[in-house]
Amino acid sequence: QELALKSLGNEGLFLFSSLDTNKDLYLSPEEFKPIAEKLTGVAPVSESEEEEMPDPDGETLSIVAKFQPLVMETMTKSKDGFLGISHVALSGLRNWTAPAAPMSVLLARQFKAFLPPKNKVDLGDPWWIIPSELNIFTGYLSNNRFYPPPPKGKEVIIHKLLSMFHPRPFVKTRFAPQGAVACIQASSSFYYTIAFRIHAEFQLNEPPNFPFWFSPGQFTGYIVLSKDSSHIRDFRLFVPNNRSLNVDMEWLYGASESSNMEVDIGYLPQMELESAGPSIPTVIHDENGNVIDSRDPSGEPIQFVFEEITWQQEIPWEEAARRLEVAMYPFKKISYLPFTEAFERAKAEKKLVHSILLWGALDDHQASCASSVPGSGRTLRETVLESSPILALLNESFISSWSLVKELEELQSNRENEFYSKLAELHLEKYNFPVEMIICLPNGTVIHHINANYFLDITSMKPEDVESSIFSFSTNFEDPSTATYLQFLKEGLQRAKPYLQS
Repeated sequence: QELALKSLGNEGLFLFSSLDTNKDLYLSPEEFKPIAEKLTGVAPVSESEEEEMPDPDGETLSIVAKFQPLVMETMTKSKDGFLGISHVALSGLRNWTAPAAPMSVLLARQFKAFLPPKNKVDLGDPWWIIPSELNIFTGYLSNNRFYPPPPKGKEVIIHKLLSMFHPRPFVKTRFAPQGAVACIQASSSFYYTIAFRIHAEFQLNEPPNFPFWFSPGQFTGYIVLSKDSSHIRDFRLFVPNNRSLNVDMEWLYGASESSNMEVDIGYLPQMELESAGPSIPTVIHDENGNVIDSRDPSGEPIQFVFEEITWQQEIPWEEAARRLEVAMYPFKKISYLPFTEAFERAKAEKKLVHSILLWGALDDHQASCASSVPGSGRTLRETVLESSPILALLNESFISSWSLVKELEELQSNRENEFYSKLAELHLEKYNFPVEMIICLPNGTVIHHINANYFLDITSMKPEDVESSIFSFSTNFEDPSTATYLQFLKEGLQRAKPYLQS
């Protein structure tokens, strides 16, 4: 390592390390491949593509990409005019104004990766297309990378699709939950509608600039395909844009993994792939088996007529999406309602509101205040919020909700509904960056709250070192964070008793 640093210098070693994936201080031909492609401009045919010899009787699907770039004004750092941030750091983001490939023609059979395994033919029963290999114990993958590893198996089609947006998609994200999950939404004699959710991210910079990671909250969508994947009727993949922030960004500004990292969130109006129509045969035969021209005598393309699909079983899209969300995030086994709806429900059911207020999303792959910030929503959802005793108590005694700070600021300033405005104000008064857990009455009165950083600090200490009597450790649970969060919820219930009884 010292010799390498001496030979290459800091930034040279940084680039070398980003390519040296097995960290043995030697570059194999496979590891050197991204640089070879960059310098020669020629990408060799991958093994996966060699296997995909066009089937003479197969069909092709035309896919159109639609993309509107990130709205720079929605980034937190735009408020002070990106003060102190070099123009170079954001160059990959600013220059990404259009999809890398506005249209692509793919073989229908490549989409067989979306078909269910034999044991997953019940509606809404999720399976992993690309399994998540990370969890709270494995940590996360290196930030110091520029070029995605070659996709394998079912990753190939997802890599191909995402490459229509940008040339450097990582189909496996640096953080859990990674991968892609799917379930059957509808079924007929010959067809499935498959709903899917993908967590992937893009690397927008290349050497000599430092890495810039662009992580949409999620990609979701559906595919209508025949059960043998020979024909595709419809396909759509998109980043949901229904919340005010839907992308997490992280970028290094130094030549080492431990360099300071900037984090921000923003809004992406559109990132979408859609089939131009059903898949069509590459070669057309007449009734005698003779190949015929794909255009009629006047030169117009032959029009195909497709039979109507009669679905024998189906579940609503919302239900399929919820099943996929719970597969990715077990903490979603209980419902997290929109902010105002949670208070209405709490009032009707005479329960307390358990509310989580964050800088970034809790149930998207958006980093929930980004990995480099301690106390992030990611840590919460992968530990305490997933644990059985917490899920049981929340289900029994609370109505849960999570909100973005930005959304509550907008609600507070909207004077059309004074009650909702007041609810938002009471929440924001208690908020400290990055995440605040709040327990309140149905009228919005906050009766207990704790900041995630403080929570993580005290749960990482030994019980005997905790001076504060605010939280006492219970011996019933091995995990101090579960015990402490249970205590937080129970103290909220205790403090609320006089109000709830009256």
